[in-house]
Amino acid sequence: MTRDEAMAEVAAAQAEGRKANLRGADLSGADLNGADLDGADLSGADLSNADLNYAFLIGADLRRANLSNADLFCADLSGADLRWADLRRADLSEADLRKAVLRWSNLSEADLSWANLTGAGLTGAKLG
Repeated sequence: MTRDEAMAEVAAAQAEGRKANLRGADLSGADLNGADLDGADLSGADLSNADLNYAFLIGADLRRANLSNADLFCADLSGADLRWADLRRADLSEADLRKAVLRWSNLSEADLSWANLTGAGLTGAKLG
């Protein structure tokens, strides 16, 4: 699925009052800078090396998503479900992760500088 196809699905979902279904999509390396993906189902999606700087992912389902090496600078992931997500070497600096569920996610070598983790669930997360 290309960025254009993904954004078309997002637009269609918003027009129809439903959440975008991007489950399992291959968006590796995609330019999604500033994309509005609030509430989207991105479970199992490959977002490795994707540019998600300033993206809106409020309440998004990112369970088991591959976000390794992704750029998420200043992204809004508040309330997102990131259980079992691969966030190795991801740039989450200044990201909003308030009340995000990061249980059992892999945050090895991720940059969390200035990220807001207030109320985030980190049980079993791999940090370091």
